Amino acid sequence: MSIQGKANVLMVIVTMFWGLSYTFMVMGLETLAVYNVVALRCIIAFFVAGLIFYKRIIKVNGKTLKYAAIQGFLLFIVFALSLFGLQSTSASNAGFILSLTVVLVPIFSSFIEKKLPSRAVSFAVICTMIGITVLTAHGSFTFHKGDLLVAIAALCYSIYLLLNSSFTRNVESISYGIYQLGFAGIYALVLTFIFETPTLPNSMSSWLAILGLGIICSAFCFVGQTVAQQYTSATHTGLIFSLEPIFAAMFAMMFIGESLTVKLVIGGSFILIGNLVAQLEHFHALRFIKKEAQEKVIQ
Repeated sequence: MSIQGKANVLMVIVTMFWGLSYTFMVMGLETLAVYNVVALRCIIAFFVAGLIFYKRIIKVNGKTLKYAAIQGFLLFIVFALSLFGLQSTSASNAGFILSLTVVLVPIFSSFIEKKLPSRAVSFAVICTMIGITVLTAHGSFTFHKGDLLVAIAALCYSIYLLLNSSFTRNVESISYGIYQLGFAGIYALVLTFIFETPTLPNSMSSWLAILGLGIICSAFCFVGQTVAQQYTSATHTGLIFSLEPIFAAMFAMMFIGESLTVKLVIGGSFILIGNLVAQLEHFHALRFIKKEAQEKVIQ
């Protein structure tokens, strides 16, 4: 297998664990409050990843810390809103709704660049909106509070990704990413002391959930993604990430007893189609750019 092939396999594993994170979050909420879960998740991840890359994090500069503090706050918001949302919606729904970021990022990019979205992105938006409506609308077109909170989390995550593409050009990416987890953990810990009672997990399932979130779904996934993205393309990464909601639904059915409903199949399919169209349009644009560059070289 080629290096890129191995990198893609690693990205699939990372995406699978991100899908599993929704199940772990539901399990963690059984005995712990929201900010407490976020604090434990991020602090554990910070120390585990920090031990692996300790030589890099001790050489951090002020700019890296400033950007990490901003991104850490957005990361904290995404984690917290997802958990608040999971208190009144299913892990399967949350996985598909949070994948809205695949479509939201190119939309925001179009606004920033002051141009209309392409036909492919417009089609992807329509597919995604139909899917979200099917998944979240109930009688008389009312929506669950949890679905709306996860949708806001997707919006915040899109902003996070857009800022990330700008910030990473000016800092060392690994220490920057690790300190994001540290700052997110600090924000969550402060709010835990203010609004909740800080506690440690008190059952086997709670410990499994927190350690799974911290070590596997945060520290491992961060390191794995960092390594894999050096050897594969952004397009392959984006397409693989589209699998996350499928893994989320699969693990939710396997471990916490969620059922496979007609609404989930139909709504999830529309969202998945929208995600794939948005990614394939990006893939086509990259091929066009590369071809144009090659022609200029030949000339």
